[in-house]
Amino acid sequence: MDYTTLYQRSIKSPESFWREQAQKLPWYQFPETILKQTDQNYSWFPDGKMNTCYMALDFHVEQGRGEQTALIYDSPVTQTRQSFTYRELLNEVSVFAGALQDKGVEKGDRVVIYMPMIPQAAVAMLACARIGAIHSVVFGGFAARELAVRIDDAKPKVIVTASCGIEINKVIEYKPLVDEAIELASHAVEHCIVYQREQAIAAMNSSADSDWEDLMNQSHPVACTPVAATHPLYILYTSGTTGKPKGVVRDNGGHAVALNYSLSAIYNLRPGDVFWAASDVGWVVGHSYIVYGPLIFGATTIMYEGKPVKTPDAGAFWRVIDDYNVNVIFAAPTAFRAIRKEDPEGGLLKKHTLTSLKAIFMAGERLDPATYEWTREQTRKPVIDHWWQTETGWPICANPTGIEMVETKPGSSTLPVPGYNVQVLNEHGGEVANGQQGAIAIKLPLPPGCLLTIWQDEARFVSGYLSRFQGYYCSGDGGYKDKEGYVYIMGRTDDVINVAGHRLSTGEMEEVLAAHPAVAECTVIGIADSMKGQVPLGMVLLKDNVKIDETTLENELVAMVRKEIGPVASFKQAIVVQRLPKTRSGKILRKVLRQMVSAEPLNVPSTIDDPDAIADVQQSMRNKGIIQ
Repeated sequence: MDYTTLYQRSIKSPESFWREQAQKLPWYQFPETILKQTDQNYSWFPDGKMNTCYMALDFHVEQGRGEQTALIYDSPVTQTRQSFTYRELLNEVSVFAGALQDKGVEKGDRVVIYMPMIPQAAVAMLACARIGAIHSVVFGGFAARELAVRIDDAKPKVIVTASCGIEINKVIEYKPLVDEAIELASHAVEHCIVYQREQAIAAMNSSADSDWEDLMNQSHPVACTPVAATHPLYILYTSGTTGKPKGVVRDNGGHAVALNYSLSAIYNLRPGDVFWAASDVGWVVGHSYIVYGPLIFGATTIMYEGKPVKTPDAGAFWRVIDDYNVNVIFAAPTAFRAIRKEDPEGGLLKKHTLTSLKAIFMAGERLDPATYEWTREQTRKPVIDHWWQTETGWPICANPTGIEMVETKPGSSTLPVPGYNVQVLNEHGGEVANGQQGAIAIKLPLPPGCLLTIWQDEARFVSGYLSRFQGYYCSGDGGYKDKEGYVYIMGRTDDVINVAGHRLSTGEMEEVLAAHPAVAECTVIGIADSMKGQVPLGMVLLKDNVKIDETTLENELVAMVRKEIGPVASFKQAIVVQRLPKTRSGKILRKVLRQMVSAEPLNVPSTIDDPDAIADVQQSMRNKGIIQ
């Protein structure tokens, strides 16, 4: 069936379409109800009973595929390679699930996982799924304060961590960060399980601390706990415009059905193929396409603990593809920009063969035409941009290579994926003409796999996603469609910036800058960066009569953001301004500031309080070389 026919069927008859996809998975109790409306939103497969870990591991072993490689761990930073068959991974997961139960974890309890890219992170996630616990993975690069905020929101019974992570050649001790976060948090965590790595042995300084290996030696394997399809699988925190992280809640049933479908329809995978998502388990890509998706589908997945460059060089990605016969790779454009910067002529690529590789997928930020063309010319492989969000959990727009490979247009994430009724709306909720920019929205119901709600905050879910346009999910991104229906995403319509594929709140950074004793007021915007897509720029007003060297202040502010949010924020520049353009009600005109740094025509609203403030900020930017 061609793409257009299949897509129209998914929109006009969503229940029969997704019933067929659900039938491809092993349920304990297949759902009679496929789609149910609940208040303003919808739920999928509400009366189905299943277990995600069973679908990802047990079922494949039962079907005689236990000796197939499930997971490959490749760590150039520790010179380690390790592989697990489906049977071996099942053994590890079922025993660790028993360890969690021994610590009192039951169905519905939360477990925070704060780990680097090591197999034990995947084991911990799958073990939670096995017993119906709800995991929340926190990226290992976040600082103690950020971890504490997530602890207080999720209220976990257990934290699972490792003694350290490794960034290129720098060892980052995790246990002190976890200990500090537990001290900062109001919620009392009952247990902390630590996987000791030889690069840094953590001090076990509390009766609540347990050693991973000790527990594995003491515990017994446990069976899967059946859960409702709508039972939460995980909470994943994403930045919000208020500075308070949003806990995106993913269900079990819709998630499994959507991921299983996507690996075939979008990525054109076959069971047994090798899929490599070069991301981190702390992000949604790691959840969907390192851990759950490939294993549910019966593929081989790769966990890579390294960088696209400097581990040891810009040939790292090509080496992994060659070594493991990777069929599909998925990474952020940032990775390929870094490779291009260090090896523009592709000399390191020529040392490896990419004969197994069918396609290169990119997402997480806008794929600029230069990176697209360079990657395509160097690899001679299809390069496919696709667009999705933490909230959706799987692609909204893509080239559906498993259905029909359509024309690729640089700058476009191609066509809506079956199940997503993507519209471009004006401020009144009406559809705009082709080629005209507007707000990207998805007509309800969202397909399976998208967020259920915001953890413990249904009102925020409704106000943030469903209230702007009645009957639509508002993506927060702006863009347009061309006359052939291709979707072009032009950027965020809120104050979340995209740093190397990581969505970060400018509001959070502003809170940190405002805490400096010399700062009276501040704002943070994203500015274009050739490597990372966007990086933050801070603008601060000093308190009256404060005397401080601007370079010293900038260094202190950079250090504060690094400590409070983490190096992932890539906050490296702050300028002192005399005043900030505001409305008469006191709202900082961030859009005007973004237009300044982008050299766009300034759209100054009539409600501006002090027009001369614009000239002042522009002069400060010129002095620092930010604008011409």
